[in-house]
Amino acid sequence: MKSILKVLSYLGLAMTVLPSVLVFAGKMEKELHYSVMIAGMVLWFVTAVLWVKPDQHQP
Repeated sequence: MKSILKVLSYLGLAMTVLPSVLVFAGKMEKELHYSVMIAGMVLWFVTAVLWVKPDQHQP
């Protein structure tokens, strides 16, 4: 489960970085860029919170 969350969170992180590069290169429209970045941001914050937090059982 944790490995799936990691993959999804890194996918979300890539969705926030790559669209900017693609817009700069002229391969993506700005409107699509905004939508992809918002979806990536939400995906990153929802999934990363579940696996990045420290273990609660250690003293």
